[in-house]
Amino acid sequence: MPRMNLSHFEAAVLFALFTSVVMGVVTKKTDADRIRYGARCFGYFIAALIGLGWLMHFGHG
Repeated sequence: MPRMNLSHFEAAVLFALFTSVVMGVVTKKTDADRIRYGARCFGYFIAALIGLGWLMHFGHG
């Protein structure tokens, strides 16, 4: 079985994608609401990822 060599950023984006899909599927009733909510959650995850990354960058000097 081939090994996956993901960077921290790639692993975080993959986690955000899978988590957003699951949250959209289990929390909303219609397909349109699921897609909209999943996309919004994914956007929030990515914004938090980038924001926290910059915060850590400036915090470590």
